Order: sequence, then C-alpha cells, then structure tokens
Amino acid sequence: MTARIDTDVAVIGAGPAGLFAVFECGMLKMRCTVIDTLEAIGGQCTALYPEKPIFDIPAHPRIPAGELIAQLQEQARPFTPTYLLGRRVETLTQSPDGSFTLGTSTGDTVTAKAVILAAGAGAFGPNRPPLENLEAFERTGGVRYLVSRREDFRGKHVVIAGGGDSAVDWALSLKQVAAKVTVVHRRPKFRAAPETVAQMEAAAARGEIELAIPYQLHGLKGEDGHLTHVSLATLKGEVREVQADHLLAFFGLSMELGPIAEWGLGLDRSHVTVNPATGETSIPGIHAIGDVATYPGKLKLILQGFSEAAVAAHSIHPRVFPGEALHFEYSTSKGIAAE
Repeated sequence: MTARIDTDVAVIGAGPAGLFAVFECGMLKMRCTVIDTLEAIGGQCTALYPEKPIFDIPAHPRIPAGELIAQLQEQARPFTPTYLLGRRVETLTQSPDGSFTLGTSTGDTVTAKAVILAAGAGAFGPNRPPLENLEAFERTGGVRYLVSRREDFRGKHVVIAGGGDSAVDWALSLKQVAAKVTVVHRRPKFRAAPETVAQMEAAAARGEIELAIPYQLHGLKGEDGHLTHVSLATLKGEVREVQADHLLAFFGLSMELGPIAEWGLGLDRSHVTVNPATGETSIPGIHAIGDVATYPGKLKLILQGFSEAAVAAHSIHPRVFPGEALHFEYSTSKGIAAE
C-alpha cells in the first residue's frame, strides 16, 4: 500500500542518529516521517549486532545495541513519527516554494519542508544469496535477513548462514526458543568475537546447536513459498538437506548511496560534506547527520550523530516556522512538547 504524506521533516535512515533526530525535531514541534530500506528500525544496530554491548553511550556504561534502539524509539514515540520501512528514496525534487518531494521505491510520495539524511554510510540492503526462487521464500518470511522478534522462531527449525557476529549471536539467542538451530559456514574459523564463538562451540558440543561446516547454501525447497528444507553443499559437491522453517542469511549489508549520489550534494568518497555548525549540505534545506556526513574533525561515533541531530533540528526550525523566533530551552524546563 502506497502513502501520500505531508510532513515537516523527512528523515532518511532509521538508525540511532535518525531516531534521535525525530526526538529533537519533536521537541521543536516539527513532525517527522522516517524512511528506511530495512524492514525494521535501527540500522546496523538491529541488522548486524542487536545483542552486542555498546560502551560509549553517555549514562549507559553498557547497553545492547538492540536495547538502545528500543529506548530511542520510545523516546521518539510521543511525537508520533510515521515510519515507512522496507523501501528506499528513489527521487527528490524541490518546488519553487523550497519544499521537497520524495518518491520511494514502493510508490510513496512524501512532501517535506526539510530533509535530514541519516543513512549511515549509504542505503543499506542485505547481501542476498544467489539461490533459485529466493524471492518467493522471502515474501513468506521463510528467508530473512534480520530478526525483529525472537518469538517468531519459537518451536521452529532455523538454519543460520554466515560467519560473523550476527550469525553467532542469533544462534546463541535462538537456541533458547527454536526447536533446532543449524549454523552453516564454509570454514571452521568464524569472524565473530572470540568469546561468543567459544560459547557457540560449547553449545554445539552439548548438542544445543548443530554446526554444518564446511558447507554453503545450495538450494531451497518447499511449496508456495513455504520453506521446508535447505540444501547444503561442500566445495567437493557433497549435498545434504536440512529441515528448515526459516533461513536466516547473515552475509552482511551492501552499502551504497544509490540515488542519493545523483542529488547534486557535495560528495567526498561516498560521504556527504556538511557545514558542521548546521549540518546543512550544499543544498539548503537538506541536512546530513551520522556516518554519512563528513567535515573536518568528524568522529564516526553514535554520540556524535546524536549531537549532529540536535544541531540539524535547530537549524531546520526557521525553515519550517519562518518568522517564528526560537528561544532555546533545556528539556528539564521545557518538558516534552507532545505531552
């Protein structure tokens, strides 16, 4: 279903910086619509390492990435943002009045007075395995590239393919609820944190997880898009079948600016150059924050993205409310504007 939305600020990217931008804009009474290529909010925190701890978020000595995203979503909730997920921005045009119209890959149209580009290092999409009839199994949820609800896999046979942190983390997590978890990797050495690899290997020794090594994905079996088995093969051509209700393919994310590269923004090696005092790009009204933004002294830290979100929101306010004075107030005295 396509949408036609009129909003104050279009936020491209639902990672930590983008979500905090919703809060900062909301505090200034600006409405946001958030667009992301992934099916769930959180960006890399959700897609790559939801259970990995982050240690440099102020006031949180240790917080799992997934929990950080949940807290950011709750922080933004009073301002009722609209989320358009599983689609990417394909077109952007500017009207004579200065507003922007964004068109998405699913046919949505979003009109906004300003744009915040928070797309990480680009538009993220999963690296998809080259398997026959893959799309049919994707549509039914038989093949997935991220986990949004662990309960979806309770009592199911789950095959996890990959050798990085996401594969190992979710193998350890899902073994607690799934009927069986099989991890497929083409070699014994994993690229994940040594501690979690050791935990997975110990679980395999106890029979809690099956390690299919050295194997790689060979094919999918089922009817009407409903997965029943995953075929695995060795480099020597030996093939075996594993019962599966779901295949989780964790081969990382492909990162590219995509259509954003054609918007005429000042680019520096696939990053967008901004004025650090405002976050504004070479096009007035379009701001960039987080990993996609670059300027002298830039640090690729989540906490710096948070700061950039606040700077961008305050810079955008005069564009959304021309002629209205903005008096800076601390949140402790101002409270939540939406309440």
